[in-house]
Amino acid sequence: MKKEQNFGFRKNFSLIVIFIALISTFFVLSLFVAFNYSKKVVENEYVSEKINVLEHSMAPYNDFFQNKLTEISFYNGYLDSLNASKYIDSVLLSYPFVEKVTFYDAEVKNSPIADGLTFGNFSLGPKASYDYSKLNVKTSVTVSKNIGDEFRELALKVTNYLSHLDTAKVPSQDELFTVFTSVRSNKITYLNIPQFDDLKAYKQLLRKVEMPPVVFQQDMLSFDLNPDNIKILNIRPKLYQNIEIRPITYDPLSKKLDNISTEVTLPGPFSDYKLYFTSSKTFINYAILREFMPLSLILLLIYGVLLLVAYLIFRNLNINQKMYKLQYDFVNNLTHEFKTPVSVIKIAGNNIKSSPSISAQEQKFYGRILDEEADKLNGLMNKLLSFTQIENRVITLNEEEVNIREFIESTIESHKLKHPDFDFTYELIGKETIITDPVLLGSLFDNLAENAYKYSSPDKKKLKISAKLSKNKAEFKFTDSGIGIPSSEINNIFKKFYRIQNQYNQNGSVGLGLAFCKELVDFMKGEISVKSKVGEGSEFLIVLPFN
Repeated sequence: MKKEQNFGFRKNFSLIVIFIALISTFFVLSLFVAFNYSKKVVENEYVSEKINVLEHSMAPYNDFFQNKLTEISFYNGYLDSLNASKYIDSVLLSYPFVEKVTFYDAEVKNSPIADGLTFGNFSLGPKASYDYSKLNVKTSVTVSKNIGDEFRELALKVTNYLSHLDTAKVPSQDELFTVFTSVRSNKITYLNIPQFDDLKAYKQLLRKVEMPPVVFQQDMLSFDLNPDNIKILNIRPKLYQNIEIRPITYDPLSKKLDNISTEVTLPGPFSDYKLYFTSSKTFINYAILREFMPLSLILLLIYGVLLLVAYLIFRNLNINQKMYKLQYDFVNNLTHEFKTPVSVIKIAGNNIKSSPSISAQEQKFYGRILDEEADKLNGLMNKLLSFTQIENRVITLNEEEVNIREFIESTIESHKLKHPDFDFTYELIGKETIITDPVLLGSLFDNLAENAYKYSSPDKKKLKISAKLSKNKAEFKFTDSGIGIPSSEINNIFKKFYRIQNQYNQNGSVGLGLAFCKELVDFMKGEISVKSKVGEGSEFLIVLPFN
């Protein structure tokens, strides 16, 4: 049986080791996959998040281009130098990338305009122009000497559009905005959008339709932009270590091998420039680790749970094996304990049955044998029954006053009758009476006395009982000179069915004696402990509440 149990233990241990090896392999592979996934995520973000950085950084420009620029049309061409100055001041203060603004106070006539553009009866030209910058608030110049190329370029674009305009259909605002806006490198020029009726009148002038002298007011503003003044918003500082605005042709000759870079072109008038992103490989590795750490912690938690499950399974298997061994030993020992007296009774009965005549001496002899063996069976049955009743708490304490001196002397006398070679001594300190259950107390005394006799060599069968009754508790010490208990077994001796392997247990022991004592003491709301030294003896201490 022991061989089979050892085989079962080795088998269980091997299965658990295989299970741990499998989950450890899975854990390592999962960490590898998680790290590669984190690396891929960071690499993809490094390429894709630059668009978000661009959108956030260009948000002021988009606001200027889509909202602030169109405010010029609200004046319907009647923007004078004073209002233009207020408008431009707000632009220069709100949008740092706007460095200079040129305001053209223009007009459309059906007569030629000096320094203007004339097509048919349509003429578009400036009356005056003003330069605004952050250093010079306003500078007035003559019209004939300061007509920029942007004015002529936008005037030609508008004239070409008017020549193809379908006056039967109202054009959309997006279409008009595109026509009346000119975007060049680092420059935006905008001509206020006329009313649709004015556009139809401009169309007639292009066709040389005769009409009385007419004048239409127009306002044109040209904005000089500097991309170096765009405020870069690095919304991913843990991903991009450095972001710069560089010319689109920028290609640093001293690229470091440990740097990673990417770029994205700026929109509109800044299309000759790009956002240039650089991060060191060490910086990117930190970003990968930040992405990887939560995944690794989750995997570590799962791995820990699986290890705990493996440990609990292994522990339960071992407990079950130990319980099985205890139960197996219990059945074997109990069978042996029953078998011996039954065999003796059977032999005695057969002798009586087969004998033609029995003398008085033989009758007395066989009667004593039958009586002793029956007592053994009855005692064993009573111990099992009592243990079950105590364990399941189906009995109650029957408390009465007990004289401890008389109780100890009665116990000694009883055991001396069974074991004449048993050397008993006792001492009593304090009071002599206690309120307790005499039957349960007697079971405690009998079990400890039997153990002291059983586990002692023939020349050391001694037991000293000490009783100390104080105001709050009663202490009983049972000191023997037996074989002692190994320190490694102290925590096991009170377990049910547990037996210490020694020469005194070879002839059968159920393993209930000390477990029964522990149950009794617990039931009586007391405590039991033991001190022992191998080869010198043991001392059991029982402490019961004093009533």
